[in-house]
Amino acid sequence: MNFFRPKQLSIPSKKMALPGRQEKMAVPITHFVNKNLLSPPFPDNMEAAMFGMGCFWGVERKFWVLPGVYSTAVGYSGGYTPNPNYEEVCSGRTGHNEVVKIIFNPTLISYNSLLKLFWESHNPTQGMQQGNDIGTQYRSAIYTFSDSQITAAHLSSLSFSEALSQKNFGNITTEILAAGVFYYAEEYHQQYLAKNPSGYCGVGGTGVTLPSLE
Repeated sequence: MNFFRPKQLSIPSKKMALPGRQEKMAVPITHFVNKNLLSPPFPDNMEAAMFGMGCFWGVERKFWVLPGVYSTAVGYSGGYTPNPNYEEVCSGRTGHNEVVKIIFNPTLISYNSLLKLFWESHNPTQGMQQGNDIGTQYRSAIYTFSDSQITAAHLSSLSFSEALSQKNFGNITTEILAAGVFYYAEEYHQQYLAKNPSGYCGVGGTGVTLPSLE
């Protein structure tokens, strides 16, 4: 999905980032696949998770099929530019990552289960790329919403790092940070592979399994 190859592989400073805009991206009311709400307000018993692991088209499909996941949405986060568009993110001048925000019912699926899918579905050792997709917007990231998520993310990273080293992979480059603002991507990106079943999906794992976290 790297239609606009960025000119740099480092995240710009806030001062150098594109200015963006005040207007929010217009998105559908409901999820194309499961017809649940795509944006707040969500049911009170839900929690949020957010991951960056390459092209968000394929990543989102990985999560919307999970029992206990209420809704998913693709967007931009981790950078500076307010309400960016796709071309701006692909320029490498916003600092943003392509991410998927997951709304899930913790009584039906655990955060650790989401982490397991995260680690096993991409290569977290590649820095500012994922497979053939190159750029800061394709970096591996876990953006957390609570102290318990931060703890779980770091523990899972340590565990997966050990498993990767046994298979001669390099060091994990995944950034683990408190979640910032999530900006919805354009409507056509939302649930893209449900609308375009033969569309591009660059998501691929290492074949390494995350040891049990339970």
